Amino acid sequence: MSVARRRASWLTAGTAVAAAVALTVVFVPVPYVELSPGPTFDVLGELDGDPVISISGTPTFPTSGRLDMTTVNERGGPQQGIYVGRAIVGWVDPDVRIVPRESLFPEDVSDEQVDAENVALFTDSQADSVAAALTYLDRPVETIVVVSSVQGGTPADGLLEPGDEIVSVDGATVTEPEQVSELVQRAEPGDTVRLDVVRAGSPTSVAVVTTTSPRDPERAYLGITVGSTYRAPFELDITLDGVGGPSAGLIFSLGIVDKLTPGALIDGRVVAGTGTIAPDGTVGPIGGIEQKMPGARDAGATLFLAPADNCAAVLAARVPDGLTVARVSSLEEAVATIEDYVAGRPVTPCS
Repeated sequence: MSVARRRASWLTAGTAVAAAVALTVVFVPVPYVELSPGPTFDVLGELDGDPVISISGTPTFPTSGRLDMTTVNERGGPQQGIYVGRAIVGWVDPDVRIVPRESLFPEDVSDEQVDAENVALFTDSQADSVAAALTYLDRPVETIVVVSSVQGGTPADGLLEPGDEIVSVDGATVTEPEQVSELVQRAEPGDTVRLDVVRAGSPTSVAVVTTTSPRDPERAYLGITVGSTYRAPFELDITLDGVGGPSAGLIFSLGIVDKLTPGALIDGRVVAGTGTIAPDGTVGPIGGIEQKMPGARDAGATLFLAPADNCAAVLAARVPDGLTVARVSSLEEAVATIEDYVAGRPVTPCS
């Protein structure tokens, strides 16, 4: 074999090895998370044939246009990470963020724990959106007391469940979370406390033998945390599976307001947005707004409602062409912003 041929053979072999090494490196997992634009969901429309917001038992009015809640696709999770190749592609894509895994998740959290927390936050967001919408419309809203969590290995474990509505404790009606603790403290450790609850729409009575509190051996202890949630005095259901977190609260509230008031708020436009909502209508900040804006524009939105506290992130991000981003700090301001936009009046931008 000639020298030239030997060199060609070595070059070919070297190129193959380099390609194999490069290919291997591309598929090496690294502790980063990829955040990219996710799908949008029209809360005024249907999903799989069912209305996203279903209201009965009170007058409703026709709507027009689309009111899109926005989402972020997350790849990597609290434990898996992503491949080097995805990280490289994400770093050069202006609509994608590659962030260290520890910046989003504690070190010891599992996928299941993250999913459970996101579901709980989404459920709370739905309830808060009902309270905010009805408060804005000056209509009554019911406050109910619920089991927020049950600690494993405690007297309530296996007897009570998160989401149980607590109606009474030892025959005394409760309307505020603090009342549950006050009534339980009337018992001695070792006494049986009876709670009347509603679980999945069915009333039931649960007897729990108390134990001593980890903080005070003289106090009775069940092992639950209690909170409050909200309910409309008519049938109002929000159906949207596979989505978690609290950031859809504002859009849910706007959807409820549109359905319960004469005239089409959106008036044929495509409006999108994001933001948490408090029962009093205050709009709070969220994560991933940099990915939600391009996701909204890709779905056809021309107006995007952004929480005022996210304006710094909006100004630092790439706002898609053709998308007007308006800052809002309350449900009342969000409604007024949409009305101004539909009427052709200027809206308040992030600044």
